[in-house]
Amino acid sequence: MNSGNVLSTSYGKEDKIRPNVNDLLHFYKTKITSDPYLLTYNLLVFSLLPSELFGRLLYFCTMLNLRQLFLLNNAQTSPAPRLLEIERAEGIFLYDPKGKAYMDLVSGFAVSNIGHRHPRVIKAIKDQVDRYMHVTVYGEFVQAPQVLFAEKLISVLPDNLNSVYFVNSGAEATEGAIKLAKRFTGRSRIISCYNAYHGSTNGALSVMGNEYYKQAYRPLLPDVHFMHFNQPEDLNLIDSDTACVILETIQGEAGIRVPGRAYLQALRQRCDETGALLILDEIQTGFGRTGKLFAFEHFGIVPDILLLAKGIGGGMPIGAFIANRTVMDSFKENPVLGHITTFGGHPVSCAAGLATLEAILDENMIDGIGKKEALFRDLLNHPSVREVRGMGLMLGIQLSTFEQVQSVSRYCATKGIIVDWFLNDDTTLHISPPLTITEKDIREACKIFIEAVEKAE
Repeated sequence: MNSGNVLSTSYGKEDKIRPNVNDLLHFYKTKITSDPYLLTYNLLVFSLLPSELFGRLLYFCTMLNLRQLFLLNNAQTSPAPRLLEIERAEGIFLYDPKGKAYMDLVSGFAVSNIGHRHPRVIKAIKDQVDRYMHVTVYGEFVQAPQVLFAEKLISVLPDNLNSVYFVNSGAEATEGAIKLAKRFTGRSRIISCYNAYHGSTNGALSVMGNEYYKQAYRPLLPDVHFMHFNQPEDLNLIDSDTACVILETIQGEAGIRVPGRAYLQALRQRCDETGALLILDEIQTGFGRTGKLFAFEHFGIVPDILLLAKGIGGGMPIGAFIANRTVMDSFKENPVLGHITTFGGHPVSCAAGLATLEAILDENMIDGIGKKEALFRDLLNHPSVREVRGMGLMLGIQLSTFEQVQSVSRYCATKGIIVDWFLNDDTTLHISPPLTITEKDIREACKIFIEAVEKAE
């Protein structure tokens, strides 16, 4: 075989290139698979080959080099993705193609609250797929999964939250809620918090509280202002021109910051005094994660608009913003179709959502959350752990440096434990396992975590 990028070939009577298959496969194994850029070039070259040979090479490529294809064809969000290849998932575990198990201590980023592939969710999905999937845009046809899920949600919420608008994600819930608040109040001023995270679309990015992630995309929404989370003196920023205040009931990407009860009650009172709508983002905290079905229940307040997503779909994509019907009806006219979505409230996702909520309630998943939190706190007591913050199974493990965080995360991964850090706090590790995690699992995970911390010292 020739050196470099030249492939050995033979020429037939018609002078067509006929590459030697074994040479091609050897070249592919030894050269191309180690270099994604070379892979890109040679896939273009291979596309000129006879279709049968190209098909064999493409099949070979697909079967043995999924990571290279991922880097080649899938848009990337960072220069260094984790590249952990997952073949299947069950309960609190992810499995790679070789069968290695990884305990998912972040629940797919607060999505798999009831574990991966919960049997009730799988059954609900299969049953709904056998009936119908998408049939029309949101809000026109009566679709049982939407109706039943909305009814169940309203049954577990305070009386004033009685109108559900389903969307596809948390960011879309944020966008819809901001629009609704501006439309209902006729005001434009929006108050958010420093270090907040509500999604990455244009409007959601506008209320993100970290300029690093925003500066490349300005101009964003106008008249957005920021206050410090859990600091009562900043509540005076809320005035009679304010359409809404949006904040996470417990800040997530800030490294898990739990506010004081008195602060949230003062915030509720200030919104009432000024006529501003209070939007509580429970995209991460909802559906049992904090030891209550919704985190605002811990603080003795009720929002005007509630945001849900992530864990409400049992692994399927869905979000919602929920308000009083008198507020939500603002979307019905002047203009008509004030907020529309094609796939929002997808019947399969709604069926999965209803099954998820029923599983949480029927299987009493929330009952043991306090004990599990206490066990994590006890087992993570170590001189190098500066603080364990959070509530329920939404915990932030504060270390001293980002280098420690990286080291701990990498070591844990080698031992089959998935942890991660936060957008707005890179010295804190994120632990938010499925609610179904057992005491045995917690002990095993914490043992490995402490080993990782000690190696990082």
